[in-house]
This record gives sequence, structure tokens and C-alpha cells, in this order.
Amino acid sequence: MDYVAELNIARAQYDLDDPRMADFMDNLDRVNAVAERSPGFVWRLKDETGNATDLPVMDDARVVANLTVWESVEDLERFVFNTVHKKIYDRRGEWFPAMKKAHFVMWWVSPGDVPTLDEALARLDRLREEGPSDDVFGWERLTKLKLWMQKQCA
Repeated sequence: MDYVAELNIARAQYDLDDPRMADFMDNLDRVNAVAERSPGFVWRLKDETGNATDLPVMDDARVVANLTVWESVEDLERFVFNTVHKKIYDRRGEWFPAMKKAHFVMWWVSPGDVPTLDEALARLDRLREEGPSDDVFGWERLTKLKLWMQKQCA
């Protein structure tokens, strides 16, 4: 059975070292630790600091990426909406203005495959250009899942 990969990008309102970003930045380690202990977690993109915030995304220091792999969409959904992640997600407007284009994409990967950031960004571009398909999709394509609807996820 295939795993699910997801990419979520956001552009911060302020530089990441700005005091107004402190609550977000100070919670990254905690949220990432919960992710790594969550059922179904497989992998996440990170650098030597343990985060991905210093990795260049689209040549913009304010753009951050979250790229993970999960055993199932149900495992990903539980992490996103039933852990401390949801508390930070609910505050996203304090740090990240709404993006005009799609900023979240999922796709299937074979067990053992680790997506690159470039591959993930290409998947996001494909979703933006062609819309959802069997190969690139968002929550709306996963009709058996309900938490994302209840939590009003974009």
C-alpha cells in the first residue's frame, strides 16, 4: 500500500527572526516532536538544525515548507487536527497571510521513497495549473475523511 506525501508552504508576514514570529518559531520543535511520535509518521524534511526553516524555498527567505510522509491519510489527518499542531494551525493568520494560490498538496509515494523539495514544489505547481487529480490533490479529494471538513481546513 502506498504512503502519502504532503507539502505545505507559507510565506511569513515578517522575517523568521522577527519577534512577531517568535511564538511560531518557538513551537516548531514541539510540533515536530509530536509529529515524529505520531502513529503513521514516516519522514519529514529537515536540515542539521532539525527544522526546515533555513532551507531555501522559491528564492524567498520568508517562505517556509513542511514536507512529510505518512503511512496513511488518516494518520496525517489525525496529526493535523487532533494534536498540538491544530493549536498552532489555528493561529496561522498571525504569522502567515492567506496565499492566493494553492499552498498544500498531497500525492502517493511508494514505501521507502523520500520526496525532494523540488519534486514536492513541482507537484504543487501541477496542482495549481491542472487542479486536483489522482496524482496531486488536497483534502477535498479524500471524501472518506471528515476531520478536515469539521475543522474547516483550506
